[in-house]
Amino acid sequence: MNLASKLFQSPLAISLFVGMVVFLCVIGLRGTGSLESLELTAYDWYIRMQPDTPNADPAIILIEINENDIQNQKGWPLTDDTVAKVLGTLISYQPRAIGLDLYRDISVPPGSKKLEAILTKNPNIIIAMKFGGDGKMGIPPPPILKDTDQHGFNDIIVDPGGIVRRGLLFLDDTKNVFYSFAFRLSLLYLRTERVTPQPDSVNPEHLRLGPTTIPPFGPNDGGYIGADAQGYQFLLSFRKSKNPFPSFSLTSLLSLDINPEVIKDKIVLIGTKTEGVKDFFYTPFSRGLHSDQQISGVELHARIINELLAFGLQGSLPMRTLSDWQEWVWILLWSVTGGAMYVGVRSPWHFSLLTLCGLLILPITTYFSFLNGWWIPLVPPAIAWFVSAAIITAYISYRERTERASLMQLFSKHVSPEVAELIWKERDQFLVGGRPRSQKLISTVLFTDLEGFTTLSEKMDPQALIDWLNTYHEAMAQLVMKHGGIVDEYSGDGLKADFGVPVPRTTEAEISQDAVNAVNCALAMKREIKLLNASWQERNLPTVNMRVGIFTGPVVAGSLGSTQRLKYTTIGNTVNIASRLEGLSKDLVGYDVKNSPCRILIGESTLKYLGNQFSTKRVGEVTLKGKAEKVDAHFLISRMDHPSNESDQEGRV
Repeated sequence: MNLASKLFQSPLAISLFVGMVVFLCVIGLRGTGSLESLELTAYDWYIRMQPDTPNADPAIILIEINENDIQNQKGWPLTDDTVAKVLGTLISYQPRAIGLDLYRDISVPPGSKKLEAILTKNPNIIIAMKFGGDGKMGIPPPPILKDTDQHGFNDIIVDPGGIVRRGLLFLDDTKNVFYSFAFRLSLLYLRTERVTPQPDSVNPEHLRLGPTTIPPFGPNDGGYIGADAQGYQFLLSFRKSKNPFPSFSLTSLLSLDINPEVIKDKIVLIGTKTEGVKDFFYTPFSRGLHSDQQISGVELHARIINELLAFGLQGSLPMRTLSDWQEWVWILLWSVTGGAMYVGVRSPWHFSLLTLCGLLILPITTYFSFLNGWWIPLVPPAIAWFVSAAIITAYISYRERTERASLMQLFSKHVSPEVAELIWKERDQFLVGGRPRSQKLISTVLFTDLEGFTTLSEKMDPQALIDWLNTYHEAMAQLVMKHGGIVDEYSGDGLKADFGVPVPRTTEAEISQDAVNAVNCALAMKREIKLLNASWQERNLPTVNMRVGIFTGPVVAGSLGSTQRLKYTTIGNTVNIASRLEGLSKDLVGYDVKNSPCRILIGESTLKYLGNQFSTKRVGEVTLKGKAEKVDAHFLISRMDHPSNESDQEGRV
């Protein structure tokens, strides 16, 4: 057998092979993007399951223009005069930065000069523009701010399925670099805290805000496959907080109903929150694609700013992902483990429990990693775990059915159901390559034979002879199985049985029990042959005498024959002695054939295991055919607790 064949005989080697194949298939499936939506769904669930963070003093205030505000202003868009009043009021409250999430590329008189004057005198005001690209038309900032740093694009990256999971810091058109609306406002706020964007000391291409480096999003980060990674993007973790940003209406601001202290030194964002002006987005918090599951664009920008401020001031870490090779190792680990864990599993309940445990441990592990800022894939390893486990379990189930069929073919007709089940449970001890391995063990071997069978067979009709013989063998085989033995062989009128195989008996108590079982079986045979003779006599069929030989000692047990026709048997000196004891001369002194139809001879090696449970009579040392050494033989008379109306005249001199 070559090395490859030997390896594929090992369940562990097969499980590793299956794990590798499943891993490659899962990686291939993942590479097509088929698992991306499931992985992004898991990401959304983890975001929703985050614990609420404390509501600290918010750095961001929202002025949300609702439908009532539009009605009060008698139309849309807001005039430049109204916008100028809004900005003038806010400036008087001394915020650090004001973000106007309204496009002002076209003047809306009256008040245009007034608005321009406010914009040019207050560099902490940022106006939204639209970058466009990919076939979408851009919207420029107000002409007066074109060459200043007072504008930022408010483009939002929306994933397939309509959900926002990423923020943008920069975009470029190959000529110029543009800052995002949220990033501009964050930098204005952080400047007061002496935090400015810097290149990372290890990776200069990475941006650093305060103590935190923000690695740029890659097209295959986390659960994404081939995502659009243009510009400088980062994953949004949407830190969960109830009512994170105080919100006021435009009417409240213009009516001077807002306490100036609420706005002082904060970032104020002005935007719409009305169905009349469509500026809504789905986020991971959206549990269904309904209108009430959306948040306004101005709130979305506030969430992005909130994360950037946490990076720069609190040292919060952005959501990180594993590299490609680390993800592959992670998936491979679950794929291989998913198969290897099931190698020793026999019970379907244990299989179900292990599967459930794995499918619980994996999401728990990835969830707690998520809480610590790591997005580790969930769906590919879960699929790899389950598929590997299913394939290995199916293979083991098929292999066990094959092995069981092979074992039962060898043993089921020759042993009791209890012994057959024991053989199956202990199969790992003696099964190799689907067939019993040869082994040396201690066994008690029993032989039976009928006296005068040759003469009898010549006188009986063939069919009647077979029927008569089958009746005898059926009765004797049942007794062997009842007493825990294995019917090894039928040879005409003879029968061979083994006690203590195929599962090795390793203790003196177990070997002793085998010897006792064999002797009890012989006494039961003695009683049975009396009953059979009585039945045959009533039907005018021949009656017979039987001889039994029993010997205990080492044997070699194994399967003989071809792969198509195997036979489990025992060989060795012990087997030969038991056979010779059975066939010893009929004329032994002490055996009265007229009063006992069954003569049972046991060897000294068997007798020493019986204790005081049986009545025996020593025959003495006898010479066995083909054996140079003599063997000490004993008549078996009866059990000590069943005196001897059944012993007849055995043992009498």
